[in-house]
Amino acid sequence: MLHHPLAYNHYTFTHALQACTLTHTHQKGLEIHASVIKCGHLHDLFIQNSLIHFYCVTRNDIFSAHQIFNSILYPDVVSWTTIISGLSKCGFFREAIDMFAAMNVKPNCNSLVCVISACSGLGSLKFGKAIHGYSLRNFHEGNVILENAVLDFYVRCGPPESARYLFVKMPKRDVVSWTTMIGGYVQRGFCEEAVRVFQEMLQTKETEPNDANLVNVLSACSSISALSLGQSVHSYINSRSGFWVSNLVGNALINMYVKCGEMGIAIQVFNMLKDKDIISWSTVISGLAMNGYGKQALQLFSLMIVNWVRPDDITFTGLLSACSHGGMVDQGLMIFKAMTVYKIVPQIQHYACLVDMYGRAGHLEEAEAFIREMPCEADGPVWGALLNACRIHGNETMFERIKQKLIYMKGVSAGTFALMSNTYASADRWEDANKVRNDIRSMRLKKKAGCSWIEMKN
Repeated sequence: MLHHPLAYNHYTFTHALQACTLTHTHQKGLEIHASVIKCGHLHDLFIQNSLIHFYCVTRNDIFSAHQIFNSILYPDVVSWTTIISGLSKCGFFREAIDMFAAMNVKPNCNSLVCVISACSGLGSLKFGKAIHGYSLRNFHEGNVILENAVLDFYVRCGPPESARYLFVKMPKRDVVSWTTMIGGYVQRGFCEEAVRVFQEMLQTKETEPNDANLVNVLSACSSISALSLGQSVHSYINSRSGFWVSNLVGNALINMYVKCGEMGIAIQVFNMLKDKDIISWSTVISGLAMNGYGKQALQLFSLMIVNWVRPDDITFTGLLSACSHGGMVDQGLMIFKAMTVYKIVPQIQHYACLVDMYGRAGHLEEAEAFIREMPCEADGPVWGALLNACRIHGNETMFERIKQKLIYMKGVSAGTFALMSNTYASADRWEDANKVRNDIRSMRLKKKAGCSWIEMKN
């Protein structure tokens, strides 16, 4: 088309840019932009709007998009909405809100959806409520897309009761509405509420749960170790005739059973998955390590390699954890060295696993030497692992030496200091224990309260 000047016009350029946007063919879009300039169509409003959308979507090039927007003499509502959407998607939430405030044309529902999303990203309850109020005053007809965007804003930024009230009052709810409510509750830690909304979804039968709903509710069950609820979700999945369990749902089921300590069922689900991905393998390996099946974790890793699945850094974290908890020092060192074979650069969590492995096995000097040879500076968790090993094996000399190092180190958690205090207390060194506690208070550190979930039979 570009070689035949008479073959294109206002419409062909617009559709061609839309095609480039959908297929993310950035280079071809640049060529079309150049042709637009050559043919003198640069000031065509439809083409300008298409160019703004193209640059925002294909490369997150908000600078080029903004340049085109500024070249428009009389931007219409599509121009404003497109640039606001682009700013929001690229993370410029404040700028998106400012752009909305500068609009000199009446916004439509799409404009409000874009700006309310920016308010969600910014976490601004004040701006979001103002936009919501504007929508109520100016748009009386229900628009489920706009209402879902407002619901998402309140779920993320507002009090839970506001989101719940809005959800109940919605005249029409689709699967996105339910997904927003359940997913938002899970993200904010209201897992029990998320499960209740899912149960309500099944009871009302307004819409069928999709993969996102199932993954979210299974994640909620994992977080609160609600095995019976997770099993009921699993039963629902099995009851749906013709429902193919995707990797997303399958992995969520595996994770739920792993977190609830039901490794047998987790492995059954794993074996039933037709297309196991790296997440499937890594979740089971980490679960075996977490539940004390270190040797089985290594065996599964061998099977994973046989099946030509390439491990990632999370896989190796699970394997090293398995070796640490299973006292398999030699195997752990071999696995750590194998990371280089797969061109995986060890991260701080891998080093922490090695230190913990040495420490649990009583090799405290080797652990300290390993820390000193690390290519990166050891942080609080790494030294904390060695500190805990000193406590377990009663090495007071090394304990005191590490304690002095940690006191002047940044980023040490309150939990590590609490470990010091408890160690002193167990040795009846109450003065030292109180001194560490005072240090925690003076540094204004707060230890996250521990909690456990248990299920009670009715």
